Amino acid sequence: MTIERYVSPLTLDEAAGIMSQGGVTVLAGGTDLMPQVHSGKLKFKPMLMNIRRVGELQGISMQSGVIRIGALATITDLLTNELVREQLPALADAADHFASNQIRNAGTVGGSLCNASPAGDVAPPLLVYNAQVELVSRPNGSMQVRTLPLAEFFTGPGRTRMEPNELLAAVRVPVPKAGTIARFVKFGTRPALDISTISIAIGGVKKGRALHEVRVALGAVAPVPLRAALTEAALEGKDLDAALIDTAAKTAHDEIKPISDIRASAWYRQELVHNIVKRMLTDVAQS
Repeated sequence: MTIERYVSPLTLDEAAGIMSQGGVTVLAGGTDLMPQVHSGKLKFKPMLMNIRRVGELQGISMQSGVIRIGALATITDLLTNELVREQLPALADAADHFASNQIRNAGTVGGSLCNASPAGDVAPPLLVYNAQVELVSRPNGSMQVRTLPLAEFFTGPGRTRMEPNELLAAVRVPVPKAGTIARFVKFGTRPALDISTISIAIGGVKKGRALHEVRVALGAVAPVPLRAALTEAALEGKDLDAALIDTAAKTAHDEIKPISDIRASAWYRQELVHNIVKRMLTDVAQS
């Protein structure tokens, strides 16, 4: 479809109002949108809305125990921002393994999440940090804000629970508790510039030798980035000894049902998850 109108709002209220009209393609960094349009996977809607000038969608800040990451924050912002590096190091690690410098400079957090790739690199660490998405709309002329746990946001490859008239404004992450440990590992042919074969994030509050409030998130092993509930339960509150680590790694192996594709077979992905979970937990136990 041909673009009939181009708009570039300055405020979030204005952008939400435009979304309420329907038939809108949202342009942020364009690093996912443009290749998909050029390949024929997506088509432009009648209106193209460039949101890059909306100030409320930018920046990373902390207030009342919550870190707010604007939808327009770039992957480079995640990598270089001191607040992210100090409070959310697993997210900074994911940014460090994300594509190339050029893509990091343009690609946005909101765009990556809305693209809803099962192999998206920022989703697993955000799941481990118990993130929520902030969705805005203006259905009746007044701004409405809806928050949704990120764990409930994805519904399938390229699909989310965001309504057609909604715009993702920010990601909200509770400031991690004292003693929180988080790790992120991406496995691919190359450390960056490559789509993940698998990605794993593990986090929890370490007390003595045990992890509490355990969260394990996996990417590229299912139709959506997901929390590994059985693996979390196996680890919760128990001493991280060799036997427990073996049990948790086997649980993670058995919990996933990946597909075989051009990057890896299902068997290989399961073996990777087993071995990398074991390595990550050993590192946490020794830290």
